[in-house]
Amino acid sequence: MKASEVYLKTMKFVWLKLALGGAVFLFSMLTMFLFLWIGSLFGSGSGVAIALCLWMILVGGVFGFAQHYIGYMLKAGHVAMVTTAVTTGSLPENQLEAAKNMVKERFVSANVYFVVDRLVSGAVSQLQRGLQKIEDLLGKIPGVAIIVSFAQMFVHIALNYIDECCLGYTFLHREQSACKSAADGVVIYFQNWKTLLKNAAVTTLIVMGVSLLAWLLPFLIFTGIFSVLGIHWIFALILAIMIAAIIKSAFVDSYMMVKMMVSYMQVAPSTEITFDLYDKLCKLSGKFRNLFNKGQQEQQQYGNAQM
Repeated sequence: MKASEVYLKTMKFVWLKLALGGAVFLFSMLTMFLFLWIGSLFGSGSGVAIALCLWMILVGGVFGFAQHYIGYMLKAGHVAMVTTAVTTGSLPENQLEAAKNMVKERFVSANVYFVVDRLVSGAVSQLQRGLQKIEDLLGKIPGVAIIVSFAQMFVHIALNYIDECCLGYTFLHREQSACKSAADGVVIYFQNWKTLLKNAAVTTLIVMGVSLLAWLLPFLIFTGIFSVLGIHWIFALILAIMIAAIIKSAFVDSYMMVKMMVSYMQVAPSTEITFDLYDKLCKLSGKFRNLFNKGQQEQQQYGNAQM
């Protein structure tokens, strides 16, 4: 299947991500007006400022919980279905139930998935830190710093979706522990990083443009509405950022994830792993070393359990 076809056929997860973000946004709007009203009772200046701070703390906590717990499980299910679509060319009739079963079977619990995801994310971010070192060395050369900064931003955006590719690889090799498969997935990525980033180039530019519009348009609309209501523009900025994050998470991130996973799954089966790369990556990244060691330990237990 092509990336666009996989994306359209797994839109259930996109809509669920949008619904989750919309629920958080609605909660934010309702609590914003409540806190503004409470703050106004204690004075238009300091009272509103305190209310704003309390509101931001509350909304930040709710938004973080929703995205990093419920959102993580939605992402895991989406990764499972994208992997299925790319490798088999078809999808089960009840995608949500099938995804739930696949994630539960592979990771047992949400905590296991969180640990593996964080370790993978930390490992692949090594490339971005490498570019940062280059920027520090070349920063004094006119023009070069701008080019390297743009390259760093491009790689950072693309790397945000590599962990899903590596986690998708875990669904392909159920005979191994999740950490062992994830470590193999990271190695496969590093062996093919030029091809994967090249395929992501145009899509990444689109992500940057859409993300800007997703923030700018709501900001202008809310600024106009709030100026009439006499509400400070900072609320318009915060709400615009939230809307942009919701749109990006639901539509943009999902498409970019599918795009990267399709490219990854095309090269992964034919990649012969260079085993000395494990040692090199362990030296470069403490996160990868933790992932690799955890995978080796779990693989022994996993192998004994399979016997």
